[in-house]
Amino acid sequence: MRKIYIFDTTLRDGEQSPGVNLNTQEKVEIALQLEKLGVDRIEAGFPAASPGDLAAVQAVAAAVKSATVIGLARAVERDIDAAWEALKDAADPCIHIFLATSPIHRKHKLKMEKEQVLATADKAIRYAKQFFNKIEFSPEDAGRTELDFLCEVTEMAIKAGATVVNIPDTVGYMTPAEFGNIFKTLKENVPGIETIQLSAHCHDDLGMATANALAAVLNGADQIEGTINGIGERAGNTAIEEVALALETRGALFGAKTGLKLQEIARTSRLVSKLTGMVVPGNKAIVGANAFAHESGIHQDGMLKEKTTYEIISPETIGIKESKLVMGKHSGRHAFREKLLDLGYALEEEALNTAFAKFKDLADRKKNVTDEDLLAMLEEKLAAATEVYALETIEVHYGNRSTPKGTVTINVEGKGVQTGTAEGNGSIDALFNAIDGLTAEAVELEDYSIKSVTHGKDALGEVHVVLRQGEATAQGRGVSTDILEASARAYVDALNRLIEKRKAPGRRDKMSLI
Repeated sequence: MRKIYIFDTTLRDGEQSPGVNLNTQEKVEIALQLEKLGVDRIEAGFPAASPGDLAAVQAVAAAVKSATVIGLARAVERDIDAAWEALKDAADPCIHIFLATSPIHRKHKLKMEKEQVLATADKAIRYAKQFFNKIEFSPEDAGRTELDFLCEVTEMAIKAGATVVNIPDTVGYMTPAEFGNIFKTLKENVPGIETIQLSAHCHDDLGMATANALAAVLNGADQIEGTINGIGERAGNTAIEEVALALETRGALFGAKTGLKLQEIARTSRLVSKLTGMVVPGNKAIVGANAFAHESGIHQDGMLKEKTTYEIISPETIGIKESKLVMGKHSGRHAFREKLLDLGYALEEEALNTAFAKFKDLADRKKNVTDEDLLAMLEEKLAAATEVYALETIEVHYGNRSTPKGTVTINVEGKGVQTGTAEGNGSIDALFNAIDGLTAEAVELEDYSIKSVTHGKDALGEVHVVLRQGEATAQGRGVSTDILEASARAYVDALNRLIEKRKAPGRRDKMSLI
């Protein structure tokens, strides 16, 4: 297959993202990971921009050994001199010179005619040739440049000594058909085009950066420029990981692939996110937290039967251990049963039905149900005593200048559903008093404790109570996203245990540990 070279500009275009400011050490750390990823070319920065940027490019050039290190420069001698100062000790240095060519840039930014643009670029490339064996030239805003003039610019760059000509869709204006046609036209009409590499640099302003880059590949591009996680100016750049996996997954269509070590993608993504402070969206292709997560019951069922039903890429390919079956309100029984097996619980049908109903109730109140949530829910059920009293509902009226009042509804064995109301020193005391009134059990509360089972505002709370009745004591446990409900559940559980101690041993629970 034809090799597509990867030009990574995370350290230059990516750092231009608003709010991102990498120091030298961070740039070197990312560059070394990019080298490990197998990136062919690393654009380390813009040396003429500041003494700090020059020093950072120097540090990257000294650290990187197997990839070409590139410095950006405008088509002026002082920028080229700064680039050479930064890169002269690099194992494989390259300069990237750019000059705008579109009518809007020529008129409003450069205030140049076509002839002046050609002459300026020619002079800059020839000057850089004194120092660099590898020169990339970019006609900035090439996507909005007249095709005949773009052909003329490309021919000039080849004659002046450029080894790579990059075609930037600087403002993300192109569609795949239009952008692909640029490469096709250049390939067919520019003398000497076979002696250089054509590169594609796309921005994502209209959400088409990856599609445009792949259209360029289909029409003869040799190199794709982009960033890790697609970070960059405005809406960002082509996401390198997206191009790499598209070529890997659809190899028969594109007839090309990168030389990247794909298993390093997840690690590289995490590093760039951490050091830039730019969080990767959950729905981001390839590297988003949800890229290999499935919550829909239909999808989970398909995944459990055959992964390729809903996954075209294996998570192991990019360095992730496995897919995630996210437990939420859309999850089905099949996925729920498999998750419980993974956690070490085998449930018979009746117990599974009860646990699944309890899970669905929890999922309606909690966005993501974690393994810890499930364990807390199951352990509460495992430890439950025979239910003489089963809590149905609770209701609390509370104000800081009024007496708290609690109402509980309990299903009493042999008597049906009953409701009682009581006041108390606080909301929990009111609920406990209401339960005492309904059950007529004379008990003392010896201990009460609460802890968070999981994290976040919707975390499960776990309440433990110890009740005494004469010489007997019993501990109760309750779990809920609402601490008042958890408290009531724990109190009722302790009551049931006290009653169980007065009777013969009750039935064994049908749940069992594996």
